[in-house]
Amino acid sequence: MFIKLFYTLRTYGMPVSTRELLDLNAALEQGLMMQQRSQDENANNDEQRNDPELPVFASREDMYRLIRLCMVKDERHFDKFDRAMADYFEGVDSLDTDELMAKLTDIPKEWLDLKLDPKNLTDEQRRLLKKYGSLEELMKALEERLKEQKERHQGGSKWVGTGGTSPFGAYGDHPEGVRVGGESRKRSAAKVWEQRKYRNLDEDRQLGTRQIQMALRNLRQFARTGQADELDIKETIKRTAKKGVLDIHMQAERRNRVKVLMLFDVGGSMDIHVEALEKLFSAAKNEFKTLEFFYFHNCLYDYVWQDNDRRHSAPMPTFELLSKYGREYRVIFVGDASMSPYELFTVGGSVEYMNNEAGAVWLKRVIEHFDKVAWLNPEDPTYWSYTQTIVEIKKLFNNQMYPMTLHGVEEMTAHLAR
Repeated sequence: MFIKLFYTLRTYGMPVSTRELLDLNAALEQGLMMQQRSQDENANNDEQRNDPELPVFASREDMYRLIRLCMVKDERHFDKFDRAMADYFEGVDSLDTDELMAKLTDIPKEWLDLKLDPKNLTDEQRRLLKKYGSLEELMKALEERLKEQKERHQGGSKWVGTGGTSPFGAYGDHPEGVRVGGESRKRSAAKVWEQRKYRNLDEDRQLGTRQIQMALRNLRQFARTGQADELDIKETIKRTAKKGVLDIHMQAERRNRVKVLMLFDVGGSMDIHVEALEKLFSAAKNEFKTLEFFYFHNCLYDYVWQDNDRRHSAPMPTFELLSKYGREYRVIFVGDASMSPYELFTVGGSVEYMNNEAGAVWLKRVIEHFDKVAWLNPEDPTYWSYTQTIVEIKKLFNNQMYPMTLHGVEEMTAHLAR
């Protein structure tokens, strides 16, 4: 079993061998993480499946963990593994916390298969489309559609479908709506139904140049702290010459005492910027002795996380972050600031769960707590004025938003170093 998976992993550069494949099959034979079924259930499932020996896991998360345990021998390859698994199980989606969004699991998969070209409207055409004015009205409309819809629709403007101007479905074009499956294209969805497994940034990525790290060196405040374990040549010569005998003088190592806290937006529209973010992350890890980092998605809300694999099981409340890190930390948000306005200004506007306070409220708390805060944006600054949330977040940050270019990083570090 899993021969196709084996070759998919190899295609993505995973160093897997037949030894790992045999280990996986041996684990399956022993029934690890398998769902226990009655004889009647086995009989029914055997009639429905072409392969009666196909394993049935207790959950998809259990399946993911077992395969990763057997096939990945070095954590450096977790990113490649996630990409390969997404490719291997393409189209398998099921996850959301909102009760209404959970009802989307009942939609037949063929309703979301694209058989037309993706819809692309002009800005003027998008402005003419009906908007619901609030997240509450949008979700009410979705609930009505789910009750009424009986068949697949394509290219329309009302039902859950594909390739149209309806606010519900995938591969269409609407200034606000609920994306069901598919991929992020217009970055304007108010809610998204899909399972997202984000990946951690690779701090060991080798930079092609040292330019980013050199730009970050503007953010320095040197001081000699700690144990005196470094030879002070100048003072040793001075004292030896004065006394006429060797007088060795030691001093503490000179260190950069700047403390940096970085908050990275991950997933969705940020996927295209991963390579640039990894370069930035690698440079920051090498440059700053005191560097803390956390992840969020689209906008900051009431919790952040440090490991994307454990973001639901080990989150850190944002209030805890504010109490743990003093105002002397230099805070850098890294993200495209591109999202639905509901995510920034509305209670319950998060695409993933029902947040009790708007994202803008949490951003203001961070800005008020720390002395120096800046936003680094990988999007081309020539397009910033066309995205409402970029404009609004830039205002919140008192115009301290910088492009993720070498010049932009230099300007940001100059501001944070003041």
